[in-house]
Amino acid sequence: MPELPEIAHLNRCLEPVLSGAVVRQVKLSRPDIVDRGRSQQPVSRRRLLMGERIKGLARHGKQLAIVSWGGPTVCVHLGMSGQLWHCPAGERLRRHDHIHCVWHLEGTRGQGRGRLVFRDPRRFGGLWCFSSMDELTATRWSHLGPDALSLDARTLRRSLAGTRRSIKAALLDQHVVAGIGNIYADEILFAAGIHPQSAVTRLGADRCRRLARCIRHILAAATAHGGSTIRDYVDGQGRPGSFSLRHRVYGRATQPCTSCGNRLHQTTEAQRTTVFCPVCQHLF
Repeated sequence: MPELPEIAHLNRCLEPVLSGAVVRQVKLSRPDIVDRGRSQQPVSRRRLLMGERIKGLARHGKQLAIVSWGGPTVCVHLGMSGQLWHCPAGERLRRHDHIHCVWHLEGTRGQGRGRLVFRDPRRFGGLWCFSSMDELTATRWSHLGPDALSLDARTLRRSLAGTRRSIKAALLDQHVVAGIGNIYADEILFAAGIHPQSAVTRLGADRCRRLARCIRHILAAATAHGGSTIRDYVDGQGRPGSFSLRHRVYGRATQPCTSCGNRLHQTTEAQRTTVFCPVCQHLF
């Protein structure tokens, strides 16, 4: 599943081509991928930004928002297999299967801006329509924890307060910290030297400070390399991320640790496959 670095990189890729564009047409092939909220009323094309000028993009954790000047805002969650990419004017779509929504874009002087395409073969992702960015923040993003990319030690300690779970389970909880999934939880805990089964209550202030630094460092480095492509993820131009070539523990069970040379172990924590080094990562 795309995590914060993939979505942050996607944001950077799409912002230049979407900002200022006018949505001239919306083609929705799968209405069931749009969350209709409590009203359950059919989603109008205006709520999907038809006729609106795009102001820009916003992100919180793993979720991306397309914000219009007129107010309507669409939140995009890629789920496990979702893809959101820009197809320039005059180019053919590289894929035609499992495309659920296409926005046709136009520039300020009637110039073609191409198409924005949402594709999701497994349909674990989707679109959420809001009347404004404020409504999205109040009704959806307010339930998420602080964004992991800008997390400091004090905020992390406050988010972790009151939980007696393992640190791996806590990092995966989007209500605690927004943006970290299984890939980066393993990488972050290795960088911090913390065993994934360590109890949150045993970490202490110094380890929380180190953990917060590692969260920011790993996520920033992954974002700079376009994220990690394990299976489906591509960025706004259809390119895979290269940070998977720099993984030190994720997906490397039984291989030598890149720090000490000992064999990496694999276990299950918070119902997720977890890889760690029993020598470099200490259990507290």
